[in-house]
Amino acid sequence: MSDRLTVTLTKAGRTKISYPAEPVADTGTRITVRAPWAAPGVRDFGFVRFEPGDVFTEHFWRDRWYAVKEVRTGGGVLKGWYCDVTRPASVEDGVITVEDLDLDLWVSADGSSVLRLDEDEFAASGLAGTDPEAAAEAVRALDALEAQARSAAGLAALLA
Repeated sequence: MSDRLTVTLTKAGRTKISYPAEPVADTGTRITVRAPWAAPGVRDFGFVRFEPGDVFTEHFWRDRWYAVKEVRTGGGVLKGWYCDVTRPASVEDGVITVEDLDLDLWVSADGSSVLRLDEDEFAASGLAGTDPEAAAEAVRALDALEAQARSAAGLAALLA
């Protein structure tokens, strides 16, 4: 595994964001990387703030329709998990590429808050009409993530 990778998140055929990441592990099915908060400035969602200094440990699967990002402060305090529903990741020439399908899930550090996000954006994307199989996979992925997050084992079991 190289000592540096690039994560590229696309949406509707365009690059949404691309950033360097440090490889942590690659099982052949799941690749895990660590990266600092890559966007400029602070992003306040109301239920969590992503800000400079935050560290994301990101898990991408080559065979699942989501990515799970564990979010910690620079001091190591767990904020929670941000889950992106995506097409399965591709890894080629040091680049991890995932296509964002709009649906997201936020799980607070203590597991007490599990929020489904951006379902309106997903509906507006028209994916259900243009690629109904992908839209169905996306909804199944969000449902599976939510069920895992609400289970006694939580998302930690998925990432073990």
